[in-house]
Amino acid sequence: MRERIMKAFMEELQDKGIKFTMDDLARRLGVSKRTLYEHFSSKAEVLDTIIEQTLQESDAKTNEIIEDKSLSLMDKMKAVMTVLPNHFELYDIRILEQMKRVYPEQWVKIDEALKDDWDTLRVLIEQGMEEGTIRRQNAAFIMKVILDAVNSTLDQRFFAQQNISLPEALEAIADVIMYGLVPRDNELTER
Repeated sequence: MRERIMKAFMEELQDKGIKFTMDDLARRLGVSKRTLYEHFSSKAEVLDTIIEQTLQESDAKTNEIIEDKSLSLMDKMKAVMTVLPNHFELYDIRILEQMKRVYPEQWVKIDEALKDDWDTLRVLIEQGMEEGTIRRQNAAFIMKVILDAVNSTLDQRFFAQQNISLPEALEAIADVIMYGLVPRDNELTER
């Protein structure tokens, strides 16, 4: 039931923004408010649970990538850049702006994760520079470019209007950052 509640919470969030009520949530699920409160004490607790779950999922996926011996350094870098949690709809600029006003404590958790959860990628980039796999550049600058590009996906409306899914957007961002705009040799021969 907790999973159903969280899924319905995300649907309400997408439909109405952060200001929906527990009555709206109960109605969507076809249950009483009492049933909701048996599982979560408040809307904030549901939101906290979803945030914690998405952050844990992202960390677990990232660790899985790092531990995968079959992946090259470049594959690991690209995979880490494109990690996407299950409730990625939460990471939409309009929802985050509402959350900042209504649920500032929860917003801070997401904001910090969006800014600070990139140490693994930084280590991979520095390793790539040391090994000569990627060009030597200022690592802080490279990280800023990557973070700004990845955080552009927070404008999910833009990507929806362009018929680009979030996974496709992250994949394209990683490709452009890692390989540039100039086609690679194998792409030229595929034409």
